[in-house]
Amino acid sequence: MKITLVLLVFNERPCLELVLPTIPPPGADAGYDAVVAVDGGSSDGSVELLAAYGIPVIAQSRRGRGEAFLKAFGDVEADAYIFFSPDGNEAVADLPRFRPLLDSGADIVIASRMMRGAVNEEDGCILRWRKWANLAFNGLANLAFRRRGPFVTDSINGFRAITRKAALLLNLDASGYTIEYQMTMRAMQAGLAIVEFPTVEGPRVAGETQARSIPTGLRFLACFWKELRGRIA
Repeated sequence: MKITLVLLVFNERPCLELVLPTIPPPGADAGYDAVVAVDGGSSDGSVELLAAYGIPVIAQSRRGRGEAFLKAFGDVEADAYIFFSPDGNEAVADLPRFRPLLDSGADIVIASRMMRGAVNEEDGCILRWRKWANLAFNGLANLAFRRRGPFVTDSINGFRAITRKAALLLNLDASGYTIEYQMTMRAMQAGLAIVEFPTVEGPRVAGETQARSIPTGLRFLACFWKELRGRIA
């Protein structure tokens, strides 16, 4: 199985300067066979830095996180894809954990911030608004779409892998931050094998997140409603 690590990038040069040196080159120990980046139109030198590291960069024709996923599926030849945001939130040390699960037959592998043994970035806070919102959306997804298999604990997290076969079957079309949520809901409904492992979510190493809480939450609600209507229809 050929597995490609896909870096999702949009104006992340300060983060890339810190994270790229920690990402191992492709090989058996790394857990993937190739590395590419999908760039959403960076203007801060991110593309030039990636090129300096010898990482091929695929330019999106349209902006959006979901568009980056779809661009990877369309332009990158691989049997499976690991999606990774190089901003410090996602643990480089966990990258090798995807391959054994994919090789064992998983269609989707999610690094969960919510299951036993995991750490969410907000776990040290008294008010955990983002975590609580994620848990609410996750509960809705399981309640409405899970047909069989274990309860999925982190249906939203973007640190995940998916096989090419599953990606094509699900016919994903979300253009923004809801792509992972749509992927999980459609995979549940299709009865695909979703496997999770606990991960430790770290803080961003530089800059600020580009996903604002309230607008993003409303998009998740709209995504859930769209998928629910499609299931009922």
